[in-house]
Order: sequence, then structure tokens, then C-alpha cells
Amino acid sequence: VFLKKKRPDTMAEIRTLIGTKLWVSAGGQMDYYPFAGHRVAYGKSAGILLGAEPLIVKDAVEQVAPKSATFRIPGGDRQVSLVFTLPQSADATKEYAVPVGYRETGRYTFYTDEIFFYDDPHELYKHWGPEIWKAVDSHQVILGMNERQVQLSLGQVSKSVSQDYGNRMVVYANLGQPMAVTFVDNKVTAFRPDQGF
Repeated sequence: VFLKKKRPDTMAEIRTLIGTKLWVSAGGQMDYYPFAGHRVAYGKSAGILLGAEPLIVKDAVEQVAPKSATFRIPGGDRQVSLVFTLPQSADATKEYAVPVGYRETGRYTFYTDEIFFYDDPHELYKHWGPEIWKAVDSHQVILGMNERQVQLSLGQVSKSVSQDYGNRMVVYANLGQPMAVTFVDNKVTAFRPDQGF
């Protein structure tokens, strides 16, 4: 599977994303915030982006971020956020913002290549089949999934008993509902809510 990379390093390059549809690769990791009056309302998270979730980019903005919003993406002199809508949400016109980079002493650093798919992952990974995609899109785990599929479904790994990818037990943060998943030969053989190792 070829994953497109854009490697933006200017605001002009990041603004080329305006009007495009992106899909979340870094599921369960990125808080997003309300966006109103040309400002990111950092006060309270509006949610966490989920794996394979589509969004439509509306703008790219720079703003000084409070320390509370620099957990994943540094604040720098000014943090850069993409303004977007969620086409599958109840209000597909409501705008939100997610930090994707920062400016420090006049230079930009962006993480869009790590946070998003530029092409629909349902097409990129169509060989996964409908059963796997049903589980990913509903953010669940099923027997037989591989580590990449489970990470897209449940989000970030919070801990693991081993570095042996595909042959280990992994605990996924799963939006505050930790799930312990056991892989053998890179296939899920067991999963349960995590009570600790």
C-alpha cells in the first residue's frame, strides 16, 4: 500500500489542503476543539479524532496555544491548526480545529503526514475486506485482525508486554476504556477490557 506524503513546511503548503477530504490515521490520539469567530476555543476538547474518520478541511490558522493544548503537538511561538467539519456527524457544518504543527522562530513543523491519510483508507486497504472494515469503522476489535487494523480501530497503544510486533499482548487506550489484545502471528487471538497485566 502506497501512503502519500506531502511533507509541508510552509503555511502556503498546508493551505493546499483546504477543500480536501482527509481521513484520520492517528486514531484516538488527537484532541480537537470548537472553532468560532476565527479562533480555536482551546478551553475544552470537543472530542478525539477516531481512526479512519473523514473530515473536510476548511482553513488553516495560527494561534498561541495554552500549555494544555501542547500535549501532542508543540506550541512553539504559534500553533497551527486545521479547521474542519465532520461530514458524518449530526451537524456536518459545525467547524472544529485540530493542531497539526507549529511555528518556532519563523520555521514551521507539520505532522499532517503522521496524523492523516490523504487517500481513503477504505480504498487503500480494501483487501482487508468488509468484516474488518465494519469493525474498524465501529471502533471495535474482532478475532483475526492484525496490529495495524486494531490500532486504526482502537487508537493509541498505551502499553505492551513486548516489542515483538504481531506476537504480544498490547493494551490500547481506547478513549479511556483500555482494551488488552493478544496477537499471535499478527492475528488477534484474544481481547478483553484491561484490568492491568
